[in-house]
Amino acid sequence: MFEQAATTAALIRERTALAPRVALVLGSGLGAVADAVAGAQAIPYEDLPGFPRPSVAGHGGKLVLGSVAGLPVAVLQGRAHYYEGGRADGMNLALATLKALGCQNLVLTNAAGSLHSEVGPGRLMLIADHINFAGVSPLFGVQGNERFVDLVDAYDPEERTRIKTLAEGLGVPLAEGVYVWFCGPHFETPAEIRAARALGGDAVGMSTVPEAIVARMLGLKVTAVSMITNLAAGMSDQAISHEQTMRAATAAAADMTRLLTAYLKELGDG
Repeated sequence: MFEQAATTAALIRERTALAPRVALVLGSGLGAVADAVAGAQAIPYEDLPGFPRPSVAGHGGKLVLGSVAGLPVAVLQGRAHYYEGGRADGMNLALATLKALGCQNLVLTNAAGSLHSEVGPGRLMLIADHINFAGVSPLFGVQGNERFVDLVDAYDPEERTRIKTLAEGLGVPLAEGVYVWFCGPHFETPAEIRAARALGGDAVGMSTVPEAIVARMLGLKVTAVSMITNLAAGMSDQAISHEQTMRAATAAAADMTRLLTAYLKELGDG
């Protein structure tokens, strides 16, 4: 994986001299966050060996390089999901490539369903920890001791504190909780939601966890924020659909953009 990452990183360097310090992965309906990137240069995933080929509406399939508040960044518009091909390692090479380019931090975003009625659509939730309900790993097949990744504080405590402080200052309501990863593509059953809540979950979704695991293996600091797009199955009379996810994520992209822009500015100032 690392040799391939070096090769792909070299291809990217042929197109730009930018050395990104922070990488962002944008979830469903959050492509607008990339609009905040100044001097943006977009490279289609098709031009980058080993990068994913998203098949989900709302995932653009481009690597956008530029800066936010003066901080050089790499933005992944679109991700691979386990349910697209039955593999959890679809983002491994892309993340290793970003590490090879010089990224030190990884910011993950996603659309998620809330397990708490008081944290409804339009809210943001900072991920403090996760539960791998899918039961698979992006490190299947990886050789060597590096695969035995310590996931205590997988979501960096200092960065979480920084995000919470910024959200308070911006007046952006921000919950914090445990994200439960289901494999999808179908939505969860009400019984599964009750089980997730009993296990200590606060939101459910179909991404992010594999990326966090790989990023920790690579030594990246991880921060993750969910965009709450719906109440989970059995908690509302409203039917759950991907179209609903897209509408709710798009409507709240402004808060996500404000928060992430402030966070990146602070990282750049530091």
